[in-house]
Amino acid sequence: MRLFLSLAALGLSLSAVPADAAQARAKVDWTTHITQTPAGAYVIGNPAARVKLVEYVSYTCPHCAAFINSATPVLKRQMVRSGSTSVEIRHYLLNRIDLAASLIARCGGAGKFVGLTETLFAQQKSWAARAMEFEQANGQRIGMYPPAAQMRAVADGAGLTAIGKSAGLTDAQIATCLADRAATDRIVAMTSSAPESFEGTPGFFINGKQAMGVFTWEKLQPLLRAAGAR
Repeated sequence: MRLFLSLAALGLSLSAVPADAAQARAKVDWTTHITQTPAGAYVIGNPAARVKLVEYVSYTCPHCAAFINSATPVLKRQMVRSGSTSVEIRHYLLNRIDLAASLIARCGGAGKFVGLTETLFAQQKSWAARAMEFEQANGQRIGMYPPAAQMRAVADGAGLTAIGKSAGLTDAQIATCLADRAATDRIVAMTSSAPESFEGTPGFFINGKQAMGVFTWEKLQPLLRAAGAR
């Protein structure tokens, strides 16, 4: 009886506990939950999300930059944050500039991947143009370097090293990441594992089904809504 009275005095009841727990779960910001698949792709959001979006991206792809910049306000800040949707980012390489950018994006692990990816796409016009100019002027010479030296030269010449450092990466970290053969192999394997039906970047799969002919947020959003994204 004393226990019942003390709970009542506090305005609580045993039946209220599950509701409080449910309310606490509803407040989870799933955009901060980053996991890695066995293949090395990063998954942003609730692992048990109703809608699982796989997105193939190339950092030098202007359509990918346009998609990320237009989709983020709703896809990330609403659908992923709510827990209804998760986004798995897979790399698709178009050139060695893409590889250097991918290695920089992954260099800080899960904690920095999303921020670096968004920064790379937000600043793509600047660094990608610089990278192309650098490649045209120095590509033949750089091609004679060992693989790690090639990646470092491209990253420095494109301004990717500077972007990594602005995100808090040290020079030593960047050098290690650009020379990481295992990381390179995983990124190349993601590209190779894209299905024969793959149409180009950005490419999307919703709950395992390819979104054919879809390259923009305007076309992808209604498909996500229909699948249950909120």
